Amino acid sequence: MDLVGLSLPLLLVFWQWTTTTGAAVTYWTYTGSVGQSKWADYFPDCGGKAQSPVDVATVQTQYDPSLGPLTPLGYSQHGNKPFSLYNNGHTVVVPLPGWMGLGGLPWQFTAVQMHLHWGNGAPEAGGSEHTINGQSSAAELHVVHYNSELYPNMSVAMTQQDGLAVLGVLIETGEEANQAFWNILNYLGRIRHAGQSVSIPAFDVQSLLPSDLGRYYRYNGSLTTPPCFQSVLWTLFTETVKISHTQLMKLETVLYASKEDADCVVMQDNYRTPQPLNDRTILSSFPLESVKVYTAGEITAIVIGALCGCVGVAVIIRFIVKTIRTKEPGKELKPDVALNTTTEPGKKEDPVPPAV
Repeated sequence: MDLVGLSLPLLLVFWQWTTTTGAAVTYWTYTGSVGQSKWADYFPDCGGKAQSPVDVATVQTQYDPSLGPLTPLGYSQHGNKPFSLYNNGHTVVVPLPGWMGLGGLPWQFTAVQMHLHWGNGAPEAGGSEHTINGQSSAAELHVVHYNSELYPNMSVAMTQQDGLAVLGVLIETGEEANQAFWNILNYLGRIRHAGQSVSIPAFDVQSLLPSDLGRYYRYNGSLTTPPCFQSVLWTLFTETVKISHTQLMKLETVLYASKEDADCVVMQDNYRTPQPLNDRTILSSFPLESVKVYTAGEITAIVIGALCGCVGVAVIIRFIVKTIRTKEPGKELKPDVALNTTTEPGKKEDPVPPAV
């Protein structure tokens, strides 16, 4: 989740928060001297024990039957007012109207914005922030909400432990284009440089999400960019969405992290690497399919049994082959001499004895 993707008024509020608390504010990037390995030096929360993203080791997740399907509220009711699309120098952001929200959580959450993370197009390169069993996806969509039941606004909520809720959607590539994502990707060329924004037609935000909103992983974490506040209730869907290779290439190559009057720096690899899980537990909304884990003794018994079976089969085959060879097939038996009435040439027949 990119905090810099917040609307301008919220950014001003954040600036006031850092000023009144004495927090150090500095320019940051994903790599280099102020890259993610240095974030904790300037933003202490980035070195906390409940950071995001994380790798989800599926066999270590814990099933929680109380986790039901999430309910997007107003996602499809976008109205006639256009959306805005903004290049903040770190990602592309779509601020969301306040009537959109999220049900199915412990509190009522109001939508704030959504943004994307991606890689650089290299083979086998990552792009998503969260990983599943060590495997990354091509990109990741985040939809950010704040706890409007407990807190008056986003600026207050983002500093509280239960202040934010973010939906994470893993994105893979396929052969066909995803029409819903064209609502964003078609306009990237108009915001190529940091600080640029453009109005775009409003669209159905739910069309960007997976169809199955009932299967997901849940854990407590943080913003994935500075200041890395540990205030996020994360929901990571198991079902991925697909975009075409052309769409992914557009996302990876069109935008710049630099302003228009500066040297061009292509916006790529804008994702944070997985952080230690520490003492946290990742919950799942579905039971993990049972997988038999064999002990060393069971594995040894299986191997020995398999070898004995192979030896037995070999012995049977050898016995059959040996039996077939002893029968010498194709050789006829000689006729019985007692039944042979044919006289050999030059040999007289024995006289027939008189009847008694």
